[in-house]
Amino acid sequence: MQTTFTKDQLEDPGTARANQILRTCVHCGFCTATCPTYQVLGDELDSPRGRIYLIKDMLENERVPDARTVKHIDRCLSCLACMTTCPSGVHYMHLVDHAREYIEKHYDRPWHDKALRWMLARILPYPGRFRVALLGAKIAKPFAGLIPDARLRAMLAMAPKRIPPVSRNDDPQSFAPKTEKRMRVALMTGCAQKALNTDINDATIRLLTRLGCEVVVAKGAGCCGALTHHMGKTGESHATAAKNVRAWTAEMKTEGLDAIVINTSGCGTTVKDYGHMFAQSDLAEDAGRVAGIAMDISELLTRLDIPEGAAKGLRVAYHAACSLQHGQKVKTAPKDLLKRAGFEVVEPADSHLCCGSAGTYNLMQPEISGKLKARKVRTLEARKPDVIAAGNIGCMMQIGGGTDLPVVHTVELLDWATGGPKPRSLT
Repeated sequence: MQTTFTKDQLEDPGTARANQILRTCVHCGFCTATCPTYQVLGDELDSPRGRIYLIKDMLENERVPDARTVKHIDRCLSCLACMTTCPSGVHYMHLVDHAREYIEKHYDRPWHDKALRWMLARILPYPGRFRVALLGAKIAKPFAGLIPDARLRAMLAMAPKRIPPVSRNDDPQSFAPKTEKRMRVALMTGCAQKALNTDINDATIRLLTRLGCEVVVAKGAGCCGALTHHMGKTGESHATAAKNVRAWTAEMKTEGLDAIVINTSGCGTTVKDYGHMFAQSDLAEDAGRVAGIAMDISELLTRLDIPEGAAKGLRVAYHAACSLQHGQKVKTAPKDLLKRAGFEVVEPADSHLCCGSAGTYNLMQPEISGKLKARKVRTLEARKPDVIAAGNIGCMMQIGGGTDLPVVHTVELLDWATGGPKPRSLT
């Protein structure tokens, strides 16, 4: 794609990176075949190719974003299926993230949109606040039909039947290995996950210590920054991400770390991109080191050679989270681990398509998200599984809201298969 950015415009690192990405695109349209929003809406401007044209026009002309451009970029899930299918290697993630930052700076949203985004940015990354909000949503849930805004109704629907008690395992500390020490790893405990489902981190710690890992929850680490990053709130997202970089770097410089393990794939995609996020800052070197040893829990378990288990007689439908299969290119490891542990693993049709969760997307775009959820649930249930497994809390909540089948994290099944307790949702 030909671009006409001026020399002055290219002095900005974000614009320079956008220019590189735009020039890679050859207009082929392969991305439209795997874009969930294009599949649902059928509008060229709701495809990656269409959004690329809108972003190019907006950035080159340095114009104030109009409502039409913002609407179509807001509708993007950032599922990154387009990056998997693109034959030219267009790094759409960096491009759309820069466009969102530009929109956040230059577009005056309607007051109710601004209020909603402000509220989400002040609640979701903070487990304590999120717990209070979930409790309020649970109380208000019976009255959801009286609320006219579909986005607010979606927030009420998000409240789980059971809000788990705080897990003290999420506090800064170190867990000794149960067998001969093989690794020292830092566990990213996340933010929303600590309020929605504490069983995931607990299972991760049990499993890793059983396999010979010292597991560290680093003091000062918290939200990865993804939620605010995808809203274009770069200052806020970088501030929280910087805390993680400093916390993990401190561990690396003292007793050392072999890996930073992440069991929420949306967070993993962001942490692995810290090198790019901080490339122009004084944290560049440390951020690059952190990103270099960050890995999904399934990647680490593959290295640890999880014990082979006898057949469990349980049929597991594996849902591939977009942030794992497209963002991190981790595709076979979770399935291979489940099979090795003794589970029968099946996959739904169109497993490359998003379930509609996508961070805050199910709250901001509930209608599109609902259609994607319904399709994903249909394809999963069609495989007649006993349980659905996924590697991302957002997907688990989204799919769980549309099916009566139990939905668990992959690590919960692996923990159970190697001596841990049966996942709560299966009891």
